[in-house]
Amino acid sequence: MANNWAIAIGINQYHFYQPLGYAQADAEAVKDFLVTYGGFVPQHCLLMTDTSPPFRDKSTVPTKENILLLLEDLVATDFQSQDRVWFFFSGYGTNAKGQDYLMPMDGNPYHIEETGIDLRSIMQSLQVAALNAFILLDINRATGSQADAFIGQESVELAKELQIPTILSCQLEEFSYESSELGHGFFTATLLEALRFGHGSSLTNLENYLSVRTPELCQHHWRPTQNPIVVSTLEGQIILPQFDDKRDKKSASAVARPEFTPLVLVAPLLGGSGISVRTRGTRGQGGNCYLSPRLPSPPLLVYVSSTPSSPLPTSSKKATSSFLPKLLFGSVFTMLLLCIVAVVVLHERVGLRLEKLLPVSSKTGTDGDAPQGSRPRDDRDAVGVSPKAPTVPVTASTPSNIQLSPQPTVQSTSSSDEFQKRKQALADLEKMSLTPNQASNLRLAIIKAREIPPSDPLYKQAQANIEVWSRIILEIAENRAKEKRYADAIAAAQLITKEESIYSKAQFQMRQWRLMAKQYVSNTTLVDAASGLVRPGQASTYNRAIEVAKKVPQGQPGFDVAKKSIDTWSEKIFDLAQRRANRGEFKSAIDTAVLVPDGTAAYKQAQEAIQKWSKSD
Repeated sequence: MANNWAIAIGINQYHFYQPLGYAQADAEAVKDFLVTYGGFVPQHCLLMTDTSPPFRDKSTVPTKENILLLLEDLVATDFQSQDRVWFFFSGYGTNAKGQDYLMPMDGNPYHIEETGIDLRSIMQSLQVAALNAFILLDINRATGSQADAFIGQESVELAKELQIPTILSCQLEEFSYESSELGHGFFTATLLEALRFGHGSSLTNLENYLSVRTPELCQHHWRPTQNPIVVSTLEGQIILPQFDDKRDKKSASAVARPEFTPLVLVAPLLGGSGISVRTRGTRGQGGNCYLSPRLPSPPLLVYVSSTPSSPLPTSSKKATSSFLPKLLFGSVFTMLLLCIVAVVVLHERVGLRLEKLLPVSSKTGTDGDAPQGSRPRDDRDAVGVSPKAPTVPVTASTPSNIQLSPQPTVQSTSSSDEFQKRKQALADLEKMSLTPNQASNLRLAIIKAREIPPSDPLYKQAQANIEVWSRIILEIAENRAKEKRYADAIAAAQLITKEESIYSKAQFQMRQWRLMAKQYVSNTTLVDAASGLVRPGQASTYNRAIEVAKKVPQGQPGFDVAKKSIDTWSEKIFDLAQRRANRGEFKSAIDTAVLVPDGTAAYKQAQEAIQKWSKSD
């Protein structure tokens, strides 16, 4: 019988980086949930934080030595084939020379390769042990003196290559944030919320929840959005098999998400923000620490009570003498309050009842090699669009809150009619403060539009909008696939549900993209293997590399990569031949030029040169 294991690492205090506020709390909360509700045995859960107790008499202080030692011991003596292992990390991470590193407590930004933990080694250890591993990385992007690359790219590629389900807290170009109000990073807070509400029984359910709720939570706290990256490997993959679905359904229904009723926006307090930023650091002067930039505080949300508060006791004389000024002040305040409320109402954003989108028992028929978007991060496609600060709903959102314009009545040709429908749908989307280049935004709009009942006058227009919005989602997915971002393409297409008319087309496309993704990984791996054969200055090694790369079938994803490499290597061979000819070594030059294969970029030049050198030999 397979066992459940968990490794949770959270580091607040670093020797060479600015301290984080809630990384330790992140790791502790994840570990506690798995033990309390996930069916994990406490003895099988390794917690490594600044203050964690020893594990089997071994120190759990999260230094590089301790982390690697404990991981090696578990792999060597405890883990069995097919055991389930959760690996959670909250702390700094960086990239050096194209490799991703998790930074332990003693990690040094000036010696990343020596003091960091190569993520590849961790993932390969878990993969070689034939474990059902699940990796979650809530990484604060740290920049060292040797690198300025985005961390995460290699992690995603490794997860796909090794077939290990992996979730990163944000997209490659985004940043992770912490909140003192939540007591966690935004990603981990959303993760815990998803698990507690019963959306963690499978990776599909979890990613669907994270993809919508994470950016929503960031916007509610007036912070730039985070869109997790999810790399999944199996359809409907179970990550918490012992999770009590009945208990969670009951919990999810009993503990409903609170409806926000604050009405008044109050100016932020001076001197601090309730939210600290986990983002790329900037090195401070006179020291080795990295100081994270601070963002301005969001306006405070103040609840307006419907019951007037009791006035403070005052003397009747003071009350009489100050009655008129108070009356005047009260009138002005009331008018200002009403104006603010009116503005909020007019700009009210579409409310989202996530429970309707992600019921505990919901099933999605997709998986994929992709980050199910869960992502989806459908946000890499946001071109130059900065997130708008969310407005605060005054009342619980209802279908009537959607600002839809009357359906056009002008009759025209079919193409013109489609153009008008699209134009109208985009206009209605803009009224909801949503952008059409983010698949998650389009999904939110569709969900809200489906709440409009058939009896509503806006129902017909809402249905027309849904059709347009779903087509745009598929267009976003198709564009990603053209860029060979198959995981992101699948993530977007998964947002198209069975209710949409193009559902079958989206499912077909996803099957194609999964196949293409596997072909792309396989073919590029073959090209990498060919590259490994090359020895600079040795023409025969370039020739062998070309023969290996030729095995990539024409028309398959990755063929362009192979073709480019083949042409480059053929030119290298011809360049070596020319050098030898320039030295008067014509026989050697001919022998080298003969190695340029037919069909390559340098073949014609090589043949012409051979004829020329043959006459000179």
